[in-house]
Amino acid sequence: MSEGIERLARNLWRSDSAEATERLGELLAPILEEGDVVILEGDLGAGKTQFVKGVARGLGADGEVTSPTFNLLSSHEGGRLALHHMDLYRLADEGELGEAGALDVVGIDGAALVEWGEPFADALAPERLELTIVRDDATAGIPDREPSRRIAIRGVGERGEEMARALDRLGYR
Repeated sequence: MSEGIERLARNLWRSDSAEATERLGELLAPILEEGDVVILEGDLGAGKTQFVKGVARGLGADGEVTSPTFNLLSSHEGGRLALHHMDLYRLADEGELGEAGALDVVGIDGAALVEWGEPFADALAPERLELTIVRDDATAGIPDREPSRRIAIRGVGERGEEMARALDRLGYR
């Protein structure tokens, strides 16, 4: 398994740094197919954007990945698949999804990774992968050490479950 990443149980991983969280994203990249949707949940600073950076690197996508908080949608081409990175933190209701451009790309072109998408998950994609990233309080506050993260994975629908199983199998390498 990749350094800094550990499979703790079925669909539960531990990452010991931002770089390791990126590496887990890289592991997901070859699993993704056209139209896949990944919903990323977690508090501010939990590592959602770090995970997306890893997926982008794994896909070979162009451009720097940053959190699209203000422009809501950032697309990265040039890789095996187009990557659409969304941050829906500022949306109040499902009616704003179309205005934000989310419905123009989700489930259609490339793969969509959506931060703060949990309130809109069913409207975005009935089949999806959901990742919940939580900082581990047990490692927070240790001098010279970044807190580890626990990453829980859940597949929703047939394709979501397929992605979750494929990523989980990687933990046995």
